[in-house]
Amino acid sequence: MCGIAGFCSFDGDRKRNIEKMKARMLHRGPDAGGSYFSEDGQVTLGHRRLSIVDLSENGAQPMTSHSGRYVITYNGEIYNYKKLSDRLLSEGKVSAFRGTSDTEVLLESFEAYGIEETLAFCKGMFAICLYDRKEQCLYLMRDRIGEKPLYYGMVGRSFVFASDIGCISVLDGFDNPINREVLELYFIHGYIPAPYSIYEKIYKLEAGTFAKIKLPFNNMDDVTVKPYWSVAEAAKKGQANLFKGSRKEAADELERLLKEAIAEQMVADVPVGAFLSAGIDSSTIVALMQDLNKGKVKSFTIGMDEEGYNEATYAKEIAQHLGTEHTELYITEADARAVVPKLSEMFGEPFADSSQIPTYLVSKMTREHVTVSLSGDAGDELFCGYTSYASVERIWNKMKGVPYFIRKPCSELVIHSPLAKKPIYRIKGTLLGAKGPSDLYICSYETDPLTKQISLTKGNCSYKYSEYDPHFLEETNHNIMLMDMEMYHPDDILVKVDRTAMAVSLETRVPMLDRDVVEFAWTLPIDYLREGKRGKLVLRDVLYRYVPEEMMERPKKGFSIPVEKWLRSGELRDWAETLLNEKTIREQGILNADVVKKIWSDFTEKGEWRIQIWYILMFQDFMAHRFI
Repeated sequence: MCGIAGFCSFDGDRKRNIEKMKARMLHRGPDAGGSYFSEDGQVTLGHRRLSIVDLSENGAQPMTSHSGRYVITYNGEIYNYKKLSDRLLSEGKVSAFRGTSDTEVLLESFEAYGIEETLAFCKGMFAICLYDRKEQCLYLMRDRIGEKPLYYGMVGRSFVFASDIGCISVLDGFDNPINREVLELYFIHGYIPAPYSIYEKIYKLEAGTFAKIKLPFNNMDDVTVKPYWSVAEAAKKGQANLFKGSRKEAADELERLLKEAIAEQMVADVPVGAFLSAGIDSSTIVALMQDLNKGKVKSFTIGMDEEGYNEATYAKEIAQHLGTEHTELYITEADARAVVPKLSEMFGEPFADSSQIPTYLVSKMTREHVTVSLSGDAGDELFCGYTSYASVERIWNKMKGVPYFIRKPCSELVIHSPLAKKPIYRIKGTLLGAKGPSDLYICSYETDPLTKQISLTKGNCSYKYSEYDPHFLEETNHNIMLMDMEMYHPDDILVKVDRTAMAVSLETRVPMLDRDVVEFAWTLPIDYLREGKRGKLVLRDVLYRYVPEEMMERPKKGFSIPVEKWLRSGELRDWAETLLNEKTIREQGILNADVVKKIWSDFTEKGEWRIQIWYILMFQDFMAHRFI
């Protein structure tokens, strides 16, 4: 895993600016860094390397193809690159390879088979820039689900790209203003969904797409973006071709696919371990890793002495049962507080999932022992695990007997009545106006009218959830799962894991996002996934072959911190009140100072917690650090 950066048609000092970009993402690749400058002055590419496979100079980047036509700078891992290497050799496309890196194999495959055929074959996580010297164009590519980040856009008259948006902001001439239109989305979700970023004219390349940039670059009309894979189409195809076997046979197939993915993802020339909570997802990954491994798998977890937030004792029991070499760390409020000043630089734009703090801390501890860590992410979205999925179904079943033309005015009446001062009635009033179960899920994000008043600018950006066709898939839970896989998972969960792990130079890998696992998961009927409040049935079936069921059947506490409690007093409250200074907010002219003041006073004086408090704090912290 590494970091990439570059620009085209840049008027300034190319060498100095690419070095500035590389320095900004040193944490993504502390082992080495290279640059490429085209002879005509058009293209400049940079790379920071975290050496995982082929630690020699033969894996160094930017790398030029054997023919000299292509140059690549690449972040990620192609897990099936050995199969691709064998194909290239057997078909005579390559006579021999200089080294053993997946970068060289990937580069030669682009030359032999082209962009789309190579991307269709590859299984992995990646952000790629490929320069075609013959056709005078640049390609940017991002993996299917969005594990690896890739930003692109314009600074002045130049085209720029980078793994880290902070790399773009350090360029000479960068003065792109805050994109105020995305703030409404940010204050609903706590993150900025692709393709948008916090800056105007800077975008995130969406998962499963590639962009072609014609040279010489003049403006964004020279950029075309095309999908090569779609999770929505994978879901549609899977649901049209449901798995025909029994639930046991489904578990057999899932176990086989996961083992195949894990075996590929355990390949590295550096130490490999895994995150282990007490949950179904990470426990399944660690159990299968241990079954595949002759020695002891290294597993890692963190805990805290806060009632309702500690799963470390359960994780330790699971580790002992599986026989892993387990390491745990108990964190305190002081540990968490020490992370907060690092968050804005870590993420580069406002991001406010507060589990970013424990994720950073477990990554930091893990990096002291290994360079690569596997995680259990995506189990909830692929196997119907979130309790909110069951809640939507339960609430809709109560509501659906009342016609919409009756419920809608009742909803408006409640929302605009004195009852709405209490969060419970505000929530119920909003949900009452849902048109259907998918709309109910969307409404659950927008229950507080103050949320839309935090920003002074009304957003006009496209909203993936609100655009979702509730009849795209037949079953309610499958639709909601797909909604999360298209936005929440890539733009929140994967962002959180990538940025926090890379901040300490730790590579993370997600076996459940293996292409074959994902495509198989969408073939499963809902009764193989959920029964009442109990989700992930087929995944549990796999896990219980390795861990006793009674060891796992405990209420899930989640991977979070008591941020509400910690903000009530002490240094974190002082930090918060400094950021929420009314004079500063009014001078910035971006947020509604009166609304911010009300949200904070409702919390400090009335005890009314809104998740938007953390969203506002992360935005203000970003504003305080953006010019440093």
